Amino acid sequence: MAKRTGGKGYYMISAVSQKYNIHPQTLRLYEREGLLRPSRTEGNTRLYSDEDLEQLETILSLTRDLGVNLAGVEIILNMRRRMEEMQREVNEFMDYVKRELSRGLDDWEHRLSTALVKSSPTDMVRASGTTPGDTPRPAPAQGRRAEP
Repeated sequence: MAKRTGGKGYYMISAVSQKYNIHPQTLRLYEREGLLRPSRTEGNTRLYSDEDLEQLETILSLTRDLGVNLAGVEIILNMRRRMEEMQREVNEFMDYVKRELSRGLDDWEHRLSTALVKSSPTDMVRASGTTPGDTPRPAPAQGRRAEP
């Protein structure tokens, strides 16, 4: 029933159809529609991996439980794939930002410790003559009265 190659399980179409109570033609249809992509042996026998079975469970959940048609399933699966890619990219970007910030903070600490005039970064940003809670007001335009 299941063949093992390199620690992964591979299942023939008959075993998958029995396990999920679906007709083998339904599995072939899902493959024709591009929803499943089982690997093939040299004799052209379909072999479904554990990842293929997870994908099949998602397809069956969408079609059986939620009543989504195959076109909708395709759209949902593509959106899921794109969201996973975007999440991976966001995670990579966040790691990059964290590395750069930590490198930047170390650089600032070094600069501040070797500066001729010691000051904190907030002293450099704060406008002169204001207190931390104040927001500076723009100067009134010429020819107009300042509003209270």
